[in-house]
Amino acid sequence: MDKYNLISLAGIFILMGFAWLISSDRKNMNGRLLIWGVVFQFVFACFIFLVPAGSRFFLFINSVILEVLDCALSGTEFVFGRLALAPGTVNAQGETSLGFFLAFQAFPTIIFFSSLMSALYYLRVMPALIKGFAYVFTRFMRISGAESLCVSSNIFVGIESALTIKPHLPNMTKSELCTVLTAGMSTVASSVLSLYVMALQKTFPNIAAHLISATILSAPAALIMSKIILPEGENPETLGANVKPHYDRDSNIFESVINGANAGLRLAAGIIALLISVLGLVALFDLGLGVIGEKINLVAGVSIDWSLKGLLGYVFYPFVLIMGVPLEDARIVAGIIGERAIVTEVTAYFDLASACADGLIKHGRSSVISAYALCGFAHVASMAIFIGGISAIAPSKVKTLSEVALRAFIAATLACLMTACIAGAFYNKGIILFSGAS
Repeated sequence: MDKYNLISLAGIFILMGFAWLISSDRKNMNGRLLIWGVVFQFVFACFIFLVPAGSRFFLFINSVILEVLDCALSGTEFVFGRLALAPGTVNAQGETSLGFFLAFQAFPTIIFFSSLMSALYYLRVMPALIKGFAYVFTRFMRISGAESLCVSSNIFVGIESALTIKPHLPNMTKSELCTVLTAGMSTVASSVLSLYVMALQKTFPNIAAHLISATILSAPAALIMSKIILPEGENPETLGANVKPHYDRDSNIFESVINGANAGLRLAAGIIALLISVLGLVALFDLGLGVIGEKINLVAGVSIDWSLKGLLGYVFYPFVLIMGVPLEDARIVAGIIGERAIVTEVTAYFDLASACADGLIKHGRSSVISAYALCGFAHVASMAIFIGGISAIAPSKVKTLSEVALRAFIAATLACLMTACIAGAFYNKGIILFSGAS
């Protein structure tokens, strides 16, 4: 281990200590959950990074995802023609790409992957995987079956995960609901992973494997951070019980594909609307903030970046150092991770890709840590989406959800940073999965 690996390793426990400082009940810690949560993360990280069979398996997963992504682009090209061609490519008719268009090349893959996941649900593949993870979490970490099931669901899906515990939501405790929100915001849905793969695969060839690894690692991290920040002080109805996923199964596979495609279309449209509105509002906010900031800099004789991204970069700077990012890259990485809190992880991932391509990030470990840290819906818009979605299912819990939302947002952010620390602790250029990171 070099010094940066040791810093990342220490960062795991420093982040847990920070969460403890802001805990609602510092004396009420679930030691079993904390120990097993860290153990699960290290065991999985050892499997994927250090065990040859594990590395080969995730390289295989990476290649499968890229092949599936190519299949998704076939339908996109049929609909949008040359607009769907990635930069530098040529189609069967000899037409060249017109350049990169986010709306025509990246967002349509969300529709395809949403449809694919819906089909896997119908074939009972997803429910089996979710039940497996939920059993392990419930068995070893002394938490309720409902929250462990929801956390497990979030490894694969987004807001839909709340539907798997629909019958239990009205009776869930405040701590359980905090965990549900935290898990939703600290992981990403498989339907949007393709978007991040498209953003980073040129500068980070094995990115698909790492994104899957990140979302699995973030599940126990979400449990750790949520239960530190808002420990369980009540008696959960399903404590220690194995809960079966609740979901409405389509009548046939064709219906599941259709419903999945429609859901994917709504998701893509929602992301587009979110980006247009949020980026526009942020630009407007930066305009006003910049005018005031220039005068402050002039009067005080300082040089502070008064943009929202710049200010968030200052906030996340110490956390970036804790994660083991070299000092040379710390400022730009802090800005990219900080902006995710406002402008979503989509923009942050594309900014990370640009920074890597332009050589602004000098070290491979910095891009790896950033990719893991960004792999989560930990932003303000997502917090509103999850509160709204869960409130629609359990209207009686609106007040409780609003009370725990901020704590869940902080816990989700810390969970993503903790996952990045795990990646940083194991980073080594000699490990095949880290090859090509720039």
